[in-house]
Amino acid sequence: MAYVQQAPAWFLWLASLGALYVAAFLSRLLVYLAHCLRRPEDLRLRYGTWAVVTGPTSGIGRSIALELARRGINLVLVDLNADNLHEVSGTIMSRHAVQIMAVVFDLSVVSTPKGDAALRRLRDAVKKLDVGILVNNAGVAKPGAVFLHEADVEAWVRMIRVNLWAVTEVTAAVLPGMVQRGRGAVVNMGSASSEAIHSFPLHTMYSATKRYVAQFSRSLYVEYKSKGIDVQCQAPFFVATTMASGFVATWRPSAFVPTANAYARAAVGWIGKGGPLCVPNLRHRLLGWLLAAVPGGVQDWVCLHENLRQRKMLRAARSLRASACRPHGHVMPSIE
Repeated sequence: MAYVQQAPAWFLWLASLGALYVAAFLSRLLVYLAHCLRRPEDLRLRYGTWAVVTGPTSGIGRSIALELARRGINLVLVDLNADNLHEVSGTIMSRHAVQIMAVVFDLSVVSTPKGDAALRRLRDAVKKLDVGILVNNAGVAKPGAVFLHEADVEAWVRMIRVNLWAVTEVTAAVLPGMVQRGRGAVVNMGSASSEAIHSFPLHTMYSATKRYVAQFSRSLYVEYKSKGIDVQCQAPFFVATTMASGFVATWRPSAFVPTANAYARAAVGWIGKGGPLCVPNLRHRLLGWLLAAVPGGVQDWVCLHENLRQRKMLRAARSLRASACRPHGHVMPSIE
């Protein structure tokens, strides 16, 4: 009779843990795919005929505005530059039969006299409309990869005003109408840097402001769910936009870096799904699950060294631009 050696206890424990992890991974994947395979919802019927989008002139915001318009939703576009608003409005109306209202609002001056006047214009605009969706997309990532003491205080203040304070003010301006109608959706653009990554050194203030957005969304989700309003924070990893170029050199489309249009399709399709915190893009969801298996100390080391490398590259690029902008003297030819 052949003798079969019993596996050691530590091996059985590891095998059990591995099986549990795989089972949890597969269950989350199946739930995600079930959401994706559901028939696309008519957002106009569920929430309303208008959407407010901040930061719609480039990157993710522009793509989300176009995707909402493709679904027949009229838009209130909020940005600091009137010319850019005119350009994106023209582009959207040339492709889709929707109405557009533009509100010039520099979100970096929120809670100042100038910002208060712009906020009143926004309140007056949405008061007359059936606003069913708010997308707080506008964000600031500059000054990029730096130590906290290296940037001017004004740069941090601007980031806090746009990423944190403006999200709060604009949400508070739009929510009363949603409460009155008993329906609505608030989508706040967060970041995986505050949710899926253990730390994000040299981008400390950025990830900290995005952490506020996530907690703000979680609490509002509980607060307003009974009033028919869905609140969610979408936490993407890198998307191929110019903002992402300030974080990593490999920001162009790749296996885990979708284009802005690809992300926007997933983001709009995920509105009202997945609870208060979600990762709409499947590539990002898979990346998050992979990172969950990496110890926090390892993540810290990798992020620090990668961001130090980015800091070096950004400083070199700034020096190159500064030298290119300096006036160069011209030596007059001698006459002999």
